[in-house]
Amino acid sequence: MFGLIGHLTSLAHAQSVARDLGYPEYADQGLDFWCSAPPQIVDNITVTSATGQTIEGRYVESCFLPEMLASRRIKAATRKILNAMAHAQKHGINITALGGFSSIIFENFNLQQFEQVRNIKLEFERFTTGNTHTAYIICQQVEQASKQLGINLSKATVAVCGATGDIGSAVCRWLNSRTDVAELLLIARDRERLRLLQEDLGRGKIMALEEALPQADIVVWVASMPKGVQVDANSLKHPCLLIDGGYPKNLETQFQHPEVSVLKGGIVEHTLDIDWRIMQIVSMDVPARQLFACFAESMLLEFEKIYTNFSWGRNQISVQKMAMIGEWSIKHGFQPLLLEPR
Repeated sequence: MFGLIGHLTSLAHAQSVARDLGYPEYADQGLDFWCSAPPQIVDNITVTSATGQTIEGRYVESCFLPEMLASRRIKAATRKILNAMAHAQKHGINITALGGFSSIIFENFNLQQFEQVRNIKLEFERFTTGNTHTAYIICQQVEQASKQLGINLSKATVAVCGATGDIGSAVCRWLNSRTDVAELLLIARDRERLRLLQEDLGRGKIMALEEALPQADIVVWVASMPKGVQVDANSLKHPCLLIDGGYPKNLETQFQHPEVSVLKGGIVEHTLDIDWRIMQIVSMDVPARQLFACFAESMLLEFEKIYTNFSWGRNQISVQKMAMIGEWSIKHGFQPLLLEPR
């Protein structure tokens, strides 16, 4: 059985969804209540692969809200993720994906040091961040959506914002070794880690965000938007492909220009038979036919009966593992979300 650990996008969203799901006692509560609310299994999921194989899964609502980080309630935020993981393990879920902020919190606050959650010793091999599949799908979006816009990768400059992160560094390695991208621009806050990535790739220009964006034909955004930064869409190349691989996905409102195409990164489309209701409440444009690639990774591992933390730790994603998860993704009926025809 596979599992998905997720959360809602805001307190207002959580209150609305609680009402829709039949939890009226949650619906009118403020942030203090949500800080103490326990994780819940809110959906039982059945997925039928393109191969005809059927698997079962559970959606675990962690009750984490982004406002917990914004208000510096770090202990509450970290406890949410650990409790949700313990809840999944207690219910016998073999492989569970950490969706949204779950994996970010786990890695940034080094939660692997907390193995014991009350009477449960976490078995970390039961969990995956889903980042390998996410990175693979973003790379496919670069390769395929660029063709939709008539951008020739062999002549194109690709800027990766958040290049030293787990997903960003994997995207850089794939584009460097599996495509003929002409130029890579590397953007991140930590200059030393940028230098190490540049050394690993054997190329790439380290640049500030404001310097890199006007030079890029394609921008892969896998970082949060820095506070106070405003980018004029007129300063970008036209056409420009901007892949929003961060969470939450909000770049579409930042870059509104007819020659700037914003694509939601790390989203897969499918024609599978998936019996669930949760995608209708997690801000998916076409909930019956789309889902997060990180969630799909746990499904793929369940289909292939690979019960291990396939994606784990920072900057551990290899091009070989991306190719492997890519083969399974195609086999079981997932495709990258691409641009709508104009």
